[in-house]
Amino acid sequence: MTVRVEKRGSTGIVTLDQPGRANAFTMEMREQVWRAFEDMAEDEEIRAVILTGANGQFCSGADTGDMGHQSTAALLRRMRWLHRMVKAISGLRKPVIAAVDGACVGAGWSLALTCDMVIATPGARFCQSFGRIGYVPDAGVTWQLSRLVGPMRAKEIVYSARIVDAQEALRLGLVLELVERDGLMARALDLAESLAQGPTLATGMAKRQFEAAQALSLDQYLELEFTMQPLMATTQDHQEGIAAAREKRSPHFRGS
Repeated sequence: MTVRVEKRGSTGIVTLDQPGRANAFTMEMREQVWRAFEDMAEDEEIRAVILTGANGQFCSGADTGDMGHQSTAALLRRMRWLHRMVKAISGLRKPVIAAVDGACVGAGWSLALTCDMVIATPGARFCQSFGRIGYVPDAGVTWQLSRLVGPMRAKEIVYSARIVDAQEALRLGLVLELVERDGLMARALDLAESLAQGPTLATGMAKRQFEAAQALSLDQYLELEFTMQPLMATTQDHQEGIAAAREKRSPHFRGS
């Protein structure tokens, strides 16, 4: 098994674990990741998720052992499985945190950016390395980067295939915060648990709002918002939030 899945309280943890390969993901791992996230989507006990890597690395991208001379059908299958993995992460209506140490390269970086938040160690290294092998970026990374740092900087990062260190990633807004290596998972768990205590349904709807804001005009977005808030007003979490505000206490959300 090259992907480990566990639960700690209300938090699910998905760990990429391929020793000696900097957690480069194989075809088998693509399926394991998407199935893990699809399972967590249906598990009501899980209200936040951490994606991380073992062995002092996050992910060095796709395993090059799976590359090379393949049929068109095999290459299309590779892309379908890759995209299913990305969609399973981005489509999860729960907060997802990437906890990054060491190499975060190629599609590995794409996976991190697909998460809602990225925290990293000072030793994290980010790179879109596709140009080094005469390849084009995948897993939606140019879509992600251009929205996070603007098209010009995104092009420079992709075209140059250079290393972006942790400090630059923080400065560019590609990382939320830096944490020393020995405290990375503790911080990720603290952050995940704090988000897990929130109104999960409302957080999932807010996630949809952020996604829609990238593609819709203001009028179109407001129409979407018009349907969302009345729906959230019917949830038990909203009623609990209103009651807690009136009673001057902390709310106890249940994700319902």
